[in-house]
Amino acid sequence: MKIVFCASEGVPFSKTGGLADVVGALPQALAANGHEVQVILPRYKATKPAKVHPNGRSVTLALSGSFRYANVQDAGESGGVRTYLVDLPQYFDREGLYTVNGKDHPDNHLRFAAFSLACIEFLKRSGTAPDILHCHDWQSALLPVYLKSLYRGDDFYSKTGVVFTIHNIGYQGLFPPSILPEISVDSSLYTMEGLEFWGKVNLLKGGLVYSDYITTVSRKYAEEIQTAEFGYGLEGILAKRADRLQGILNGVDYDVWSPANDKHIAAKYGPQDLAGKQACKKALLQAMGAASPVLDRPVIGIVSRFAAQKGFDLIAGIAEQLMAMDLYIVALGTGEPQFEELFRTMAAKYPDKFLVRVGFDVALSHQIEAGSDMFLMPSRYEPCGLNQIYSLKYGTVPVVRATGGLDDTIEPFGGKTGTGFKFSDYTPEALLGAIEQAVACYRQPKAWRQVMINGMKKDFSWSNSAKQYIKVYQAARKTKSELKAASAASNA
Repeated sequence: MKIVFCASEGVPFSKTGGLADVVGALPQALAANGHEVQVILPRYKATKPAKVHPNGRSVTLALSGSFRYANVQDAGESGGVRTYLVDLPQYFDREGLYTVNGKDHPDNHLRFAAFSLACIEFLKRSGTAPDILHCHDWQSALLPVYLKSLYRGDDFYSKTGVVFTIHNIGYQGLFPPSILPEISVDSSLYTMEGLEFWGKVNLLKGGLVYSDYITTVSRKYAEEIQTAEFGYGLEGILAKRADRLQGILNGVDYDVWSPANDKHIAAKYGPQDLAGKQACKKALLQAMGAASPVLDRPVIGIVSRFAAQKGFDLIAGIAEQLMAMDLYIVALGTGEPQFEELFRTMAAKYPDKFLVRVGFDVALSHQIEAGSDMFLMPSRYEPCGLNQIYSLKYGTVPVVRATGGLDDTIEPFGGKTGTGFKFSDYTPEALLGAIEQAVACYRQPKAWRQVMINGMKKDFSWSNSAKQYIKVYQAARKTKSELKAASAASNA
């Protein structure tokens, strides 16, 4: 199959979150299965240094009743995947992918409408229609909208299946209805069955309504977003399309995240030889400023955005109780001011036990994975989560809330089987209970080694996820073929 990814970010060109990791890794896993895969991204200011072929392809975009011109540039091939960058300086040659100084760019609707149209027009000019267009989050949700409206009668895309992936349903692309003529969307689509959402235009909803198949990043999250608690108002349309909705776990790049070859850690190790993990623990505690590291004291690691969504209100509720226990907290991240301040205050009060780095450091994030005994992720909701999967490979036992991808990836330890510790109720008491359970297990070396080894043997590589996506792509193509056949029969 010819598969084209259209997304607002992707490593190594641009990144604000997990979407970029998926767009960087999944296409290569698909290419390894023999598929022809391309990726189309915006060329942001931060992407300008990327080398591109000097002769791009110019495409014309009709927006706001006038024409704009984009230059789509070939950024080369890596891992069997060719990437193209949409160069639209008036929209993308600026600071920040989506925001600047904490505020959304006011013309985001125009920016990503232009990007979506550029993808469609560029592929038309290439001469060969893709079998699958794979779109991601609200920023590329207008592609399926345009294909069902502006390009409805265009035979070029008549056999192209559209798959849309929700990475986080909390981000929906909400705008006033006055934007519709600006983005070349007919007002007839502004209905409860279309783009209308409580008096606003909801671009994410467009992706859900007009795509052939919908995926999200874990099985549990696919179930959760069909409920009022997690659906952010879109649970109705998702429940209605449940037969076209599938949860597929994100994979992990073990070339980057494995203690056997991690260039950032003090010593290499694996399930057959865990000696290096103790060296990593000592190096981590020293790097974080522990005066006299106590190596038989458990280290609980945290690498996260400091936010209520990530469960930091629960951590705040038990911080003093944790410090009464014989353990270390090692945390790295930035986020909401009240949680940054809490962590700074606790670090000042307990300088030898509560070890915090406010900021982000790639090397340190690897060192925390390798040097910690446990990894804490008490999220209110978590579409997939990656750090708990990294932790398994490093023999760092996850303590997680049973939500989304955390619930899918971590099995509760029961003496012989299982890979971590989970709690369900979103309360400080439930979190404390799970930590106490993990610490009690840590004090039993034989059981602790077992839960470590169980996790290290798990395989969450992208090759497994790619096989599931291929099945979805095949279903989307079949749906499109059936629709085309039905249309031909009705016109006969």
